[in-house]
Amino acid sequence: MATSEVLLIQPVEYLGAEGDQVTVKAGYARNYLLPRKFAVPVTRANRKQIEALKVRRAEREAKNLEDARAQAAKIAETHFAIAVKTGESGKMFGAVTAINVHEKLVESGFESMTRKQVQLDAPIKEIGQHTVNIKVYQDVEATLRFDVVSENPIVEDSAESEEEEAVASED
Repeated sequence: MATSEVLLIQPVEYLGAEGDQVTVKAGYARNYLLPRKFAVPVTRANRKQIEALKVRRAEREAKNLEDARAQAAKIAETHFAIAVKTGESGKMFGAVTAINVHEKLVESGFESMTRKQVQLDAPIKEIGQHTVNIKVYQDVEATLRFDVVSENPIVEDSAESEEEEAVASED
C-alpha cells in the first residue's frame, strides 16, 4: 500500500498535533488531509515550516499548562453545596452524578469545563461532604470539595428521639 509523509498544520484527532510529521495512507492524505488544509506534504521547502510549527506548538502548550494550573488552583478553592430531595428520614431520592457536579461548576464560573473532566467513580448516594477529581489538563488535576445537602428539613425518627429522651431523663 502506498503511504505519504505529511506535516500536520492543525491538530487531527487520533493522528497527531500541530507540527507532527506523520506517515499516512496516500488516499487519506490526498482526499482528506490536504484538501481541508490539515496537512501539507513533506518537502525540503517545508522543513523550515516544521521547525516554526514546533516552536509555536511548544509555546502554546506552555501557556495552556500555565492556564490549567491557575484554573486548578481556583477549583481547589471552590466549595459549593448541591441540594437534593430527601425523605423524612434523610434518605436521598436518586443520586448526585458527574452531570450535577458539572452544572454546579459551570454556575460557579468554570464555563470551559466539560462533563468528561469530572472524574466521579460512582454516583453519590449519601448526604455529607464529598470530594471529586477534576482533570483540568493532560497532567493537571484538581480536587473539588462540595457538600450534598437536603432541600427539605430532616425529621428524626420519633422512636429514636423517645429513646434519647428516656436515656437523658435517667441521668
